[in-house]
Amino acid sequence: MTEPQNPEHGTQRLPTVQPVEHGDVLELDQSASSAAYDPVPAKERGGGGAGRFWSTRRIPAGILALVVLGGAGLFLYDVAAVRAGHPAMQWRRSLADELARRPLNDVWVLTGAAVATVIGLWLIVLALTPGLRDLLPMRRDRPDVRAALDRTAAAMVLRDRAVEVSGVQSVRVRMGRSKVGVRAVSHFRELDDVRADLDTVLSTGIGELGLARPPSLSVHVRRPAKKG
Repeated sequence: MTEPQNPEHGTQRLPTVQPVEHGDVLELDQSASSAAYDPVPAKERGGGGAGRFWSTRRIPAGILALVVLGGAGLFLYDVAAVRAGHPAMQWRRSLADELARRPLNDVWVLTGAAVATVIGLWLIVLALTPGLRDLLPMRRDRPDVRAALDRTAAAMVLRDRAVEVSGVQSVRVRMGRSKVGVRAVSHFRELDDVRADLDTVLSTGIGELGLARPPSLSVHVRRPAKKG
């Protein structure tokens, strides 16, 4: 049976009537299907692996360098002035007096220590983590060449392949570093058939992206929401 097509409101799948053992009928207006795809291990695919790209983090490094340079320069100037017989700067005398009078459990002392701790932990995390989460490393077929694929671009490639599958009305692709989540809307054909075609097309597409660590694939297919 031919179903109506409407570019503005989409198409609605007519109820499907299927016989069962006792002669009753089962009416299906909506259903969903999901599948999981496990990529082939890198050793079986061939090609060398590649680590993640590390961010240079110029902005945090530049800010930290300026702060350290300014503070060190100010302290050195004040120390040199004191050694030359001049009095210490007012801010340094006030700071020394405040630190001498306030106990360790003072609110301002604890607040300053907490802020310094948070900044230090943040700098340690920046130093030990690669960053650049939007870049997916590609396989290194040549040891002197490194390449990466942007996650948004990879998601667009897979989406373009998914919309070409017969029965797919719309599709959303969320590209992660370890998993690809695909949520499609199918306005005709059986959902299991659409899902199977999406599994085949997208698993092939993921393999052709040439990623060093191909993510797993999760596909979810449903019918369009009914218009009230």
